[in-house]
This record gives sequence, C-alpha cells and structure tokens, in this order.
Amino acid sequence: MAQDRVEAVERALTVLEAFDSPQEHFTLAELAQATGYYKSTLLRLLGSLTRYDYVQRDEQGRWHLGHAPVRLARRHLPGRHLTTRIQPLLIRLSEDSGETAALLEGEDGMVECRLVTLPDAALRHDLRPGDRWAAAKDDPRPVLPGGMMVCQALPGDAIEPPMWLALSGPAGRLDPQQAHRLLADALSSLTAGEAREAAP
Repeated sequence: MAQDRVEAVERALTVLEAFDSPQEHFTLAELAQATGYYKSTLLRLLGSLTRYDYVQRDEQGRWHLGHAPVRLARRHLPGRHLTTRIQPLLIRLSEDSGETAALLEGEDGMVECRLVTLPDAALRHDLRPGDRWAAAKDDPRPVLPGGMMVCQALPGDAIEPPMWLALSGPAGRLDPQQAHRLLADALSSLTAGEAREAAP
C-alpha cells in the first residue's frame, strides 16, 4: 500500500538492483542510466550504501557491490546445487572415517561450517551448520582441546571465498594419514563429477 512505501529506501534498493547484472563495476554515468536518477541523487544514495558496506568504490571511481549483500546471503542455507554435490561426500566421509565430516567456508578472517555430517559415536566433534570461528587465512582449523581437524582445500577462484572439506574428531582416534587419504579421494570424486557435468 502507498502508506507503507518509503521513497528513499526504494531508491536505494533500485540502485542495488542495478548491480544484478553480469557487469561487475559501474561508473556513475552507467548507474544513472540504469536507474534513471540524477548523478547528485545517486551520490547521496551511494554514500549511505557505502557506509553500510552494500557498495564500494574502487580506485578508478567505479562502483561495485560491497561485502554486506554477500554476508546476508550466506545466512541462508546452502544452495540446492551445493548440497546435492557435497552432502553425499560428507556422508561417505563420515561413514568411512567414523568422524565428523564438514564443508567449511572462510571469509574476512572467519570460518563458517556450511554443511556437516555427524558420526553415530557419542564422543565426537559436535559441529553444526552456522558455527563460526576466527582462523588464519590458509588454515581454517579451530582450536579443539583434545581433538584435531584435517582439511582439504577445494579448488576455486580468487573471487569466491575459500572452501575446505574437513574431518574432525578426538585426537587419539582420528588418524591424520587416513583422513588425508579420504579427503583426497573425496576431492577427486567431486572434481570428476564436475568434469562430467561440464562435458558437452
């Protein structure tokens, strides 16, 4: 209804909608053309969106999406395609190892558990989707008193956040060599499946 509308909010959302495009960077003139707004209006809107990290401006003066939309999107469950590809691997990894198998994703110094399969064992790493912890850029493992985690990086590009397959459990029970072998086999299986999907 008309009384529920806030014009300034709708204008800001219109600006964000312009970024729903294969084009990653926009000049102010391109945004003006895409939205129909004057450049002076756009600059005010972009200023507010920048303060909340919805958009960023690069050194060439072009605009692109910031981190906030990605952070909010990641609050949702993983996409069906990701779940369909990864969850069966996690189930097999957990069955073969008897330990917790997980898909981890890192960004901005934090690692988040995206998918997980828990073993039937009473003593286990009780990891849950959405669990987050601070970690080094290339080492996603959390501090696990009495436990350990072995990780296998998944291939990706510089734009995507890094991801890892992981096995974790009690330090005296989890065999690192076996874990590395199982994770390497899972990665090979995943890579082979993606190659088959990409084949004409």
